[in-house]
Amino acid sequence: MLDLATLLSSLSLLLAGAAPAAAEQQPAAPPVVALSIKGHGWGHGVGLSQWGAYGFAQHGSTYAEILAHYYRGTELGRAPGPNQIRILLVGGAAKVEIGSQSAFSVEDASGESHDLPAGLLALADGLRIKVAPEKPAKQLPGPLVFKAGAAPLAVNGKRYRGSLEVALINGRYRVVNVAGLDAYLLGVVPSEVPSNWPAEALKAQAVAARSYALATRKPGGAFDAYADTRSQVYGGLDAEKPETTAAVQATSTKVVLYGGKVATTYFFSTSGGRTASIEDAWPGSQPVPYLVSVPDPYDKASPHHDWGPFPITAQKLKSAFALKGLPVDARVEAARSGRVSNLVLTLSGGGEVSVPGATVRAGLGLRSNWFSFGVLSLRPPAATPVTFAVRTPIGGVVRSLSNVRLERRPLGGAWQKVGAVAAGKNGEFTMQVKSQMTADYRLAADKLAGPSVHLVVAPKLKLAPGAAPGAVAGTVRPSFAGASVAVQRLDGARWVRTATARVDGTGAFGAELVLAPGTYRARLAPHSGYAAGLSQPLVVTP
Repeated sequence: MLDLATLLSSLSLLLAGAAPAAAEQQPAAPPVVALSIKGHGWGHGVGLSQWGAYGFAQHGSTYAEILAHYYRGTELGRAPGPNQIRILLVGGAAKVEIGSQSAFSVEDASGESHDLPAGLLALADGLRIKVAPEKPAKQLPGPLVFKAGAAPLAVNGKRYRGSLEVALINGRYRVVNVAGLDAYLLGVVPSEVPSNWPAEALKAQAVAARSYALATRKPGGAFDAYADTRSQVYGGLDAEKPETTAAVQATSTKVVLYGGKVATTYFFSTSGGRTASIEDAWPGSQPVPYLVSVPDPYDKASPHHDWGPFPITAQKLKSAFALKGLPVDARVEAARSGRVSNLVLTLSGGGEVSVPGATVRAGLGLRSNWFSFGVLSLRPPAATPVTFAVRTPIGGVVRSLSNVRLERRPLGGAWQKVGAVAAGKNGEFTMQVKSQMTADYRLAADKLAGPSVHLVVAPKLKLAPGAAPGAVAGTVRPSFAGASVAVQRLDGARWVRTATARVDGTGAFGAELVLAPGTYRARLAPHSGYAAGLSQPLVVTP
């Protein structure tokens, strides 16, 4: 056996990477991500903000001043003729009901008119109508035009001013309401804004609606406008209110003009504080001088001025936009008005995908395309387990969120704040955590908490020659009094136990064995939530 002096001179400690040994470490998992969306406004953002007009009216602006603010460089003028509009009420229906509370009439395509009694007429078998009490129903040449008598006509129980044109297209019914322009507006204005709003806001809506109807009318088509948000919401006679009727009548024939032509007066619910230019809202659109971005100082009255944040999963984004990987980061490219032109997503497999803002709004059902993505992306340590009491970097990306903090939850414990996250300009951050125990870590903001990463900690073991010949000694941190430490020798590719030591109250241990030349290490089995602990190799040379 070697004497102690010879033994000490022949021993050397060789570091094979940080303990625990690399062979027992696991590669880092991909980042874990929490995403949220918040934004401003409701609608496309172009033209008149209805809630903004409400605010202007409350602050004393006239309807002419309101319209001039939102449609820059325009003027009020007189509406050109003709004074009728055709609104699609029903398209592609298998059946339809036409009726009136008084006698009415129908004119077929040949020009022949037939009187009809008050009541309900159900069409489900072509244009077959009973036009004489004593005769069976007969097929009339279409399209048919139903004309009101003393009471208005109704379609599927809803009443409308004017006449109704019913056509059979490929076996399906199409019903078009033909009405005077102001008669149409009587059912539009109260369907677009609350009737109890200030009178000047209602007048501004009436003129904008009249102008839009004329500017977008399609004389060569089967109808001029839809009865929903594809054109303007039209509720017919049953939607009419005295206040909005007064606004339509007070502004009769008034339209918004630009360069002598009726302006296309887009309008929407809520701007969020600034309207959008037409090219911001619909990329590829040509600029329009009067449809530019303007400040909207009184839009805050709207309940939709700000919205969110709402959490959204990376999986939902992947599904919504058919992505090839899960997003681990998100940032927006925005126009001057704040509207998003593109959402840029960084994917877990590498690379970026750009999604147009309009596609994001439609795909996620957002209220507007003025939004931002909050990102909490936490990157686990480069390898795990990590060694006790060693400072370990944990990093990631934080975007568009305030009061972000790193939290820790030890096994069986509650979430505790580790510290505030200070992200750099590009949103990236790194924090050093002292790995005292196995724990979960996560990022959290005011209304959002991300998923956690599991940081496994291994005890710190040291192994060195002992004071006596053939002895080894070491320490364990944290100390596990009474725990058993195995002293192992490398035999080929296997570690073989050569001795066992017991840890004392100070965390120290020692063992006597025959120290033949070779490589030795100490190993503490997994204990109290800690991973197996390994010392650095101790090499004995001849």
